[in-house]
Formats: sequence, C-alpha cells, structure tokens
Amino acid sequence: MDYLPIGLWRSYEPPAGLTAKPDVFLVPVSPPNANGYCSFGPGVWLSPTYVRNSKLVIAEVQEDFIRTFGENYVHVDEIDFFVEGDVPTGTAPTDAPSDEEVAQVEAICTQVAVELVNDGDTLQMGVGTVSASLGSFLDFRNDLGIQTELITGGIADLVKSGVVTGRRKSLHPGKVVGSALVALDRAEMMKIHENPVFELYDFAYTDDLRRLIQQDNFIAVNNALVVDLTGQVSAEAFDHRPYTGVGGQTVFMIAGAYSPGGKSVSVVPSSSIPSGSSDRVSRIVDTLAPGTPVTVPRTYVDYVVTEFGIAKLQGATLKERARALCDIAHPDFRDGLLERARELYGA
Repeated sequence: MDYLPIGLWRSYEPPAGLTAKPDVFLVPVSPPNANGYCSFGPGVWLSPTYVRNSKLVIAEVQEDFIRTFGENYVHVDEIDFFVEGDVPTGTAPTDAPSDEEVAQVEAICTQVAVELVNDGDTLQMGVGTVSASLGSFLDFRNDLGIQTELITGGIADLVKSGVVTGRRKSLHPGKVVGSALVALDRAEMMKIHENPVFELYDFAYTDDLRRLIQQDNFIAVNNALVVDLTGQVSAEAFDHRPYTGVGGQTVFMIAGAYSPGGKSVSVVPSSSIPSGSSDRVSRIVDTLAPGTPVTVPRTYVDYVVTEFGIAKLQGATLKERARALCDIAHPDFRDGLLERARELYGA
C-alpha cells in the first residue's frame, strides 16, 4: 500500500492520482429512485469524480442511505454492477472521550465561539475532537452560514433553531454546503434527509480555493496535531509517519486568512497522553520533528487556541509568536518552551 497526499483537488482537470484511470471503484449508494438515480448517502466525497474516471464501478446498496440536494446522485446507467450491502456503513466503534478531553473541548470551543466568531460569519469546521464539536457551542449566535467540506454534529439543530440561516453568505446563500456528514447519529441525519437547506457536492467543488476566497467573513476552524513556536501547523503526521489525510485543511485555512473579515483558526489541546503511554506530551512544540509535514504554513495561521487561551499570530513577529504560544501551552511545559523560545528567537 502507498499513500497519496492530496490537499488541492482541481475541479477543472483530472487530479494527479487519476491520470491513469482506476480499474475499479467501489462505492456505497442508496437504492435508485423512480427516475433511476441513487444517492451517495451521507458522503459524496470524490465519488462523482471517480465514477466518471474509473473503468468499472461497483455499487453496494445501503437501504438506509439518506438523500440530499446538491451533487449527491448517480444514475444507474453509470454503474456497472450492484451488490447488496448487509452491514451498515459508519458502524466502527469509537472510544469515549476522557473527562480531560471533554474539558479541553469545552474550554477551546467556548473561547472560539465567544471571542472569534461573530454574528453573520460563515464557518468551516474540520473533522477532529475539538473542531468538530464547535457546532454545539454556537446556539447564542445569529445568522451564521456553513460552507465546508465536512458537516459536523449540531448543525442540523442550528438550522432548525434559526441560528444558521446562510442569509449573509456570498456563496450558496441560504444553504448549508459540504461534501459529507461526519459522526452524526441516525436521528440527526434524518433531519438532513431531503431537507432543501443541505447540499452535498464533490470534494473538488467544496474544496476549490478559487471559489472559497470569494466568501466574506469566512472563519476556518481546524484541528492541529502539533504547532511549533512560530505557528507552523502539522495536522496529518507525527514526524514522517502519516496519521491522517490532509483533506481540505490547507485550502480552507488559506481561504480564511484571505477572506475580508475572515480568520484562520487552529485548535489543539495543549497536551495529551498518547495511547499506550503514561507520559504527557506537549502539543505546542519548540520545533517540528524531522520529517513532519507542514499542513498549514505559519503565514496562514491567524489564531491558535488551546484550553489555556488564544494566541493571536496575525501580524506578530517570531518573538511575539513564540511568547504567545508559550502562554497557552500546558503549565508543565511552559518553562521548557520559554527557554527554547529564548534560545531560538530571543523571546
């Protein structure tokens, strides 16, 4: 197996990974409707692109798949074979968060919702323990919009309550736009089923930078794995070892930084205890380990938020960045980070 990192997917030409057409594309779909159209259910992802570019398309029918508006459809004529799905998708078990993780999420999301999000803003929230939880902390806001890749929990309730209206969106006004629904239970998905407010599109459409930079007051909020003292963010690997995909984080953070009235926000717990270890590690580090990819360059990170505060990096010198990030690091690591900040940057 090999890994193809993709952060910018061009909608106007086949991407590098598809210059040679895949032999087979396996995709889950809903049963066809009366007009012969199947839905990709809760996730369009790259399915329309792969359907067009693959030599053979095999579809697994999931009877409980929802239907949405947007580009969430494929005609039976585009599918070569159908098989029945006997195991529901999205059923992989997940570990319950610890009390510390719950407290970190509450502290970080509250700060972002109160200090960095304004009424009328349009938001993108990435997948991850912290950023994906932000929707549950926005119920006091007004006239928010959603233009994202992944639609996370709580958004359907915000639409129902009138918090998310999309009235001030530059793109798709009045609509919640994404490519997939992530970590939603059945009840929440049914609120989105055939709801005309929600539109799902191919990843190549939702993550097109040329389109996203047209959105005013665009707030991009994404998880980081580690952040160094200058504000460089890695959200995809620990040193050279891939941990997760790039997804649209780079594109959305650049869009947030460029947007008039917008912000790019990295959220990260100040520390964690890795699985199988008893030793706490800092998520704010002096320098990134050799081989660590930079998911978001420091020039496109406006704010970094931990449970201990908000570091504003926009317009800050290296010394100022290092000091601000030390201030929001876990107390157990602050002295060591301050010493390194003085050695590296004279902070």
